[in-house]
Amino acid sequence: MPKRIEGRPAAGAWPVLLGIRPLGARQIPAEMLAGITLAALAIPEVMGYAKIAGMPVVTGIYTLIVPLFIYALLGASRHLVVGADSATAAILAAGLAGIAATSSAHYVALAAVTALFAAFLLLVARLVRLGFLANFLSRTVLIGFLSGVGIQVALGQLPAMLGLQVAGGDEWQKLHAAVRNLDATNVYAIGISAAALMLILFCKKRSPRIPGALIAVIAATCASWALDLQRHLPVLGEIPAGFPEFGLPQIHWERQLLVELMPTAFAICFVILAQSAATARAYAERYSERFDEEADLVGLSAANLGAALTGTFVVNGSPTKSQIVNSAGGRTQLSMLTAGVIALLVLLFLTRPLGHMPDAVLAAVVFLIGLELIDLRGLQEIYRTRPLEFWVAVVTMATVVLIGVEQGIMLALALSLVVHTRHGYNPTNVLLVPVAGEGWRARPIASGMQAVPGLIIYRFNHSMYYANAQRLTDEVTQLVAAAEPHLRCFCIELSAVDDVDFTAAEALAKLHRTLSAQGIRLLFTTVMLGESTRALAQVCALVGEDAIYPGLNAVVAAATEI
Repeated sequence: MPKRIEGRPAAGAWPVLLGIRPLGARQIPAEMLAGITLAALAIPEVMGYAKIAGMPVVTGIYTLIVPLFIYALLGASRHLVVGADSATAAILAAGLAGIAATSSAHYVALAAVTALFAAFLLLVARLVRLGFLANFLSRTVLIGFLSGVGIQVALGQLPAMLGLQVAGGDEWQKLHAAVRNLDATNVYAIGISAAALMLILFCKKRSPRIPGALIAVIAATCASWALDLQRHLPVLGEIPAGFPEFGLPQIHWERQLLVELMPTAFAICFVILAQSAATARAYAERYSERFDEEADLVGLSAANLGAALTGTFVVNGSPTKSQIVNSAGGRTQLSMLTAGVIALLVLLFLTRPLGHMPDAVLAAVVFLIGLELIDLRGLQEIYRTRPLEFWVAVVTMATVVLIGVEQGIMLALALSLVVHTRHGYNPTNVLLVPVAGEGWRARPIASGMQAVPGLIIYRFNHSMYYANAQRLTDEVTQLVAAAEPHLRCFCIELSAVDDVDFTAAEALAKLHRTLSAQGIRLLFTTVMLGESTRALAQVCALVGEDAIYPGLNAVVAAATEI
C-alpha cells in the first residue's frame, strides 16, 4: 500500500477533495462552526470588494458560491479560502476604467472575460510548471504594493462616506470632486459611516472573532428600513435574488478585447500566484502537511473559470479569510463549503432586506479594509533591517497611489527582479583560513589573508553568471596583486555555486590563463557538477583533474607540496 502522508490522501489517489480528505466525524462540528464564522465576516467583506472592483455588490456574494465550491473540489490546500480579494479587485477596476461604466452590463461582462483570461493563464502556468513565478514578487514589494492599494481603496470610499455622489473616474478625481462639493455632504451618511466605524473597531478590540462588519451592516440596514432613510441617503436598492446564471459573457469577441484585457489578466495572475501560494504554503508548513503549488493552480484556474461563467469577477486566495477560518478552528475546506451554503441562502432569501443597506455603511466597511492593507509594521521592519529595500517598497506604494494599480504591479515585478539581481550581482565573498582549535573561518576579502603561505582560498557565495562575473575577476585580480608572500596557488571554493553560465565560465577560463602566466596554479574545491554546470565542467577539464580537490584540507596538503 502507498504510504499516507499526514493530512493528505495516499499517493496515486484521484486529485479531488484534497482539501477535505481525510475528515473525521468528530471534526465536522468544528468545521461547520468555522464556516459560519467565515460567512458572517466574509459576506459584508466581499460586498465591499465588489464595490472596489466597480461591480454590483451581489457579484461579491457570487464569489463565495461557485468559485469557492470548485476550489474546495479541485484545490490542493486544506486551509486556503478562495473568493473576492481587495488587491485583484483594485487591479480589475484600474484595468477596466474608461472602457465601460462601472456596474453596467458591459462592465460586468468585461470583468467575466478578465476572469476567463486569468483562468487560462493560471492553467498555462500549471501546464508549463510556472508555479515558481509566485516567488518573483518579493515580500518587500508585495508589502509596498498592498499598502498602496490600501491607501487608494480608502481614499476612494471617502465620497460615499460623506454621502456625496460623484461622477466616474479614478480615486483622485473622485476625491477632488468630493472636496469641491463638501458643502453638499449628507449628515445621515456621515452619521452612519462614523457609527459603523466605531462599532467595527470596538468589536475588533474586544475580539477578532466578533463579526463587527456584519453587526454594523445589519444595524444600518434595519435602521434604514425602519426609519425609511432611503429618502435621505443612497441605498443599494434592488438586488437580484437566486442562483447566479451560468453562461459565457455576452460580449462581442474581437482582437481589441484581448489587447485591452490581457495586461490586466497578467497582473491579476501574478498576484494570485504570489498571494495564494504564499498563504497556502504558510498553513501547510504550520500543520506539517504536503502542499503542491503546481497542483493548486488547477483549483485556482477552475475557480476563476467558475467566476467567469457565473457573471462575477476574479477570485484569489485570501490571507485574511484563511486566518479567520484557522482562528475559528477550521482545518479543511469543509469550513469553506459551509460558508458557501450560507452565502447561497443569503442570495435566496435575504436580498430584499439587503436592498435597504445604505451605501455609506458599505463604504465604511471598505474604508477599514483599505486601512488594514496598509502594513505600517511591515514597512517599519523592512526599514529597520533592510533600508534600501524599504525605499523599494515606498516607490512601489507611491506608484500605486499616484499612477495606478496596474502600473504598480508591473513595477513591483520589475523591482523584485532588480532586488534579486542586485543580491546576485554583489555577493559577499570571503577568504577561508584555518584557525587552531576552531577549524575553518571566513575572513573579509580586504584582509587578503592566506590559508597557508602562498595559498589563498576564495569562497564565491553565489551562482556565477553574467552579472557578477566581473566582480569575480576583479576580486581575484586584486587579491593576487596584493598577495604577500607571492602566491603559488589560488583556490576557488565552490560549495555555494550551483550554476555557472557561459559568461562566468569564460571569466574563469581567462583567470586560469592569466594566473598561469604569473606562475600561479588555479585550483577548485567542493565542486558541484551537474546538468546545470556543464560550463563549469569545461573549465574543470581545462585546469585538469589534478587541480580539483574534494575539500579544504586536501587543498592545503597539495599546496604545501607544490
